[in-house]
Amino acid sequence: QVQVVESGGGTVQPGGSLRLSCLASGSTSSINAMGWYRQAPGKQRELVAEIASGGNTVYADSVKGRFTISRDYAKNTVYLQMTSLKPEDTAVYYCQLTRLLHYVYWGQGTQVTVSS
Repeated sequence: QVQVVESGGGTVQPGGSLRLSCLASGSTSSINAMGWYRQAPGKQRELVAEIASGGNTVYADSVKGRFTISRDYAKNTVYLQMTSLKPEDTAVYYCQLTRLLHYVYWGQGTQVTVSS
């Protein structure tokens, strides 16, 4: 079993920055991709960014150039550096990882609110 715990959410003004962290623990061998999704009220959960085991990254068009995903393989941790935040970035951000190309694990989510 794998436990996934996010941290780093909060409230920030438009134009501000936040850094999210996600730590995976437990059976962490053979973790493949790690990524971040978000879900705003009344909307579907969407991919924000993902980083594969080899380091390749994918970003949603809406965050390209503003968000950066990175991964510390030794610590089984993935980060999401968010800059130039906009009110439309307000959502619950979830960490997701896949293991053995089959099992999918989610964190409990962390709230990000962008408001003046």
